[in-house]
Amino acid sequence: MKVLIVDDSALMRRYLRQILETEPDVTIETARDGEDALKRIESFDPDVVTLDINMPVMDGLTCLAHIMERFPRPVLMVSSLTEKGALATFEALELGAVDYIAKPGGTVSLNIHQVADEIRAKVRSAARSRQLRKRKRE
Repeated sequence: MKVLIVDDSALMRRYLRQILETEPDVTIETARDGEDALKRIESFDPDVVTLDINMPVMDGLTCLAHIMERFPRPVLMVSSLTEKGALATFEALELGAVDYIAKPGGTVSLNIHQVADEIRAKVRSAARSRQLRKRKRE
């Protein structure tokens, strides 16, 4: 399973990588913003993308719209538990994101490990759905 982690926070990228690396057969790449993510999707072809909403250069919602248009695949939004974060998450789901992961402690969440099992389960489920769609096309 190939996963692209997109977050402008190096700390969040590291935490998410640590959580997902415990899964067998996972290959991970990271991107620091939406623009970087689009380049990496083209070359890496991930099964799943975890995408932060608030980033410089290109925010997560703009990036999500480009992903769905150019490289459709399962995207999990990573969002803070704020009113603004919740509204952006609903917008992301309308744009085609398959699910979301709520950061338990704000934008850069030192408590992200509290939801590690949820992250692994959602990423695995999203990857499975993409693999099934690929098989149907073959």
